[in-house]
Amino acid sequence: MVKLISKGVIYSNGKLIRATADKRANRTGSMAYKIIKAHNLSNDENKLNVKFDEITSHDITYVGIIQTAKASGLEKFPLPYTLTNCHNSLCAVGGTINEDDHVFGLSAAKKYGGAFVPPHLAVIHQYMREMRAYCGSMILGSDSHTRYGALGTLAVGEGGPELVKQLLGRTYDVDMPEIVAVNLKGRLRKGVGPHDVALALVKATFKNGFVKNKILEFVGNGIKTLSMDFRNGIDVMTTETTCLSSVWMTDKKTQEYLTEHGRPDAYKQMSPEEGAYYDKGIVIDLSKVEPMIALPFHPSNAYTIKDFLSRPYELLKECEEAGNKLLPEGKGKFVLTDKIKDGKVFVEQGVIAGCAGGMYENIAEASNILGDTPINNNDFTLDVYPSSQPVYKGLVETGYVSKLMENGAVIKTAFCGPCFGAGDVPQNNGLSIRHTTRNFESREGSKPANGQLCAVALMDARSIAATAKNGGAITSAMDEAYSNKVKKYRFDNKIYRSRVFNSTQGNANEKLVYGPNIADWPEMEELKDNLLLKVVSVLNDPVTTTDELIPSGETSSYRSNPLKLAEFALSRKDPAYVGRAKAVKAEGFPEHLGLDKQTTTYGSVVCSIKPGDGSAREQAASCQRVLGGVANIAFEYATKRYRSNLINWGMLPLLADKNDFKVGEYVYIEGVKDAIIRGDGKFSATVYGEKTRKITLKMDALTESEKQIILKGCLINFYKNK
Repeated sequence: MVKLISKGVIYSNGKLIRATADKRANRTGSMAYKIIKAHNLSNDENKLNVKFDEITSHDITYVGIIQTAKASGLEKFPLPYTLTNCHNSLCAVGGTINEDDHVFGLSAAKKYGGAFVPPHLAVIHQYMREMRAYCGSMILGSDSHTRYGALGTLAVGEGGPELVKQLLGRTYDVDMPEIVAVNLKGRLRKGVGPHDVALALVKATFKNGFVKNKILEFVGNGIKTLSMDFRNGIDVMTTETTCLSSVWMTDKKTQEYLTEHGRPDAYKQMSPEEGAYYDKGIVIDLSKVEPMIALPFHPSNAYTIKDFLSRPYELLKECEEAGNKLLPEGKGKFVLTDKIKDGKVFVEQGVIAGCAGGMYENIAEASNILGDTPINNNDFTLDVYPSSQPVYKGLVETGYVSKLMENGAVIKTAFCGPCFGAGDVPQNNGLSIRHTTRNFESREGSKPANGQLCAVALMDARSIAATAKNGGAITSAMDEAYSNKVKKYRFDNKIYRSRVFNSTQGNANEKLVYGPNIADWPEMEELKDNLLLKVVSVLNDPVTTTDELIPSGETSSYRSNPLKLAEFALSRKDPAYVGRAKAVKAEGFPEHLGLDKQTTTYGSVVCSIKPGDGSAREQAASCQRVLGGVANIAFEYATKRYRSNLINWGMLPLLADKNDFKVGEYVYIEGVKDAIIRGDGKFSATVYGEKTRKITLKMDALTESEKQIILKGCLINFYKNK
């Protein structure tokens, strides 16, 4: 299905050909290179200073971003900023916390000049596809799945502080990324959907870091066989490969999509030049892709459904073992092998939702597969979330929604909850199959610290419908006889015209409307000459996700209150962390070490192997900072965006050759301030523990502005002083 080419290739006559080193000069022929060049303000094509055309956020990030920008001197949104409301759409039980955030967002759009998309109207990425993305543009979003490459837009998901920089007229500073060609060839078979292609790609590239922080450029004759919904569905999942961004060749179908959505001027034909050079290559033979299933607890843990069903006990047993490691000793047992009954594997729930699953064609084809078969098995439920109200209306007009409802499916409004753990939580030891973006532990809403654990397996909407048709027994859509022809979708923009607020000017006299849960950032100190760190958590998992650093789901209502949110930091991975971090601040400087208190910054540090996989949410770093954290020590950082979040919150992203630290130890770096100013890549450090030892810590190169942000203590201080 997927072939990886680890050396340079050129794109010629619809194929990838291995290239010699002298062809590297032809990298200027790629689409991504041209887009970046048009947005780069630096004079160095290897050290980029990028200005984006637009930015976008949803309602668990935009309050913090606007608050940060306001504290740094924001007066007006200098570029189009779209505020969507698809994560905290549901009001908190017993209060109005979430709706207060929405009111704040609307007041900010009125004051500073932006767009506000009310709750339940659209998930962030569907709205941006329908109304904002255009060929050749660049969009920055504070959600990791900010991907509009299928529409010719180079889109990047980053932590909130990077959006703050754009709001303050600054740039996105990054080394020129490598560009990887993804050549699509062949034609998909009936029963295979976009999630199947995406999961095959993620499986082939995630664990080996093949495309980490690189740009994927989709080329090849196979593209023309795919509809725009298919392309968008594959594209949004490129985030799970850990690539930086993506872009696709555009064609008549792209033009028709943009015209249908009332934006014909947004189209531009885009393709690489003949002989364009790429740093690596990937070939996906669409004709060989089969329906896939990504088992708990990662999208890369993927198998063909055929392979999975040939050895379900073996594979589910591995998931059980991984799940039981998440449960505290004596608090329950995680079981999945009991899903195997009479040679079949039964699940309790199916969900088709969000920016990946909730598109028109996915739901329409799922309806065709289910046909006239009622979901009579009361142990199985099917929930469907169209990705926007226009998509919902289209499905109503063509009869697909009524057919699904007649057969027992529950249709809900546009909401991202099933992807990050809000709503639709299965029962303890339950297994849900979902066409959503992620299946990390607790992304379905379970709370392993309390002895409650369920799990998600990712599948395409087509195979989810086939499973529903067969009473919850996992079934490949290729095993079902059905028509994959769907009725034409008609987009109706009246829905957005009736509800979306959009101002390009803003009104400085408007007042921001604050609810009681919206709080300002606490003061953060500048870095002193020396640095003393107390180890308050040591994580030895191969990868630590942002969900483990700050849980999703139940914490969402507190995203606008830094101190309240910080109480949840590492709660699922190291419940004692918050207490230890607070104690570092409360106990004060450790005088017994004989160090100079006046010239030494003292704070806590989290040590881990590879932190930051997954979400772009800045709170994974900011929560540590407000609790007194001043650094992370890791073997490597899973994503650029997590490292950027650390820097923007004034925390040093340090590297160590091994994670042999112990909770309670101290790490001292003398002369750290001068070393950062000089741009040193290595720091001599002393570890005070049972035995005093010397170690060397490292840090990858910082830009000049990143140095100043760390020295000033955080992004807010840096811009406030400027």
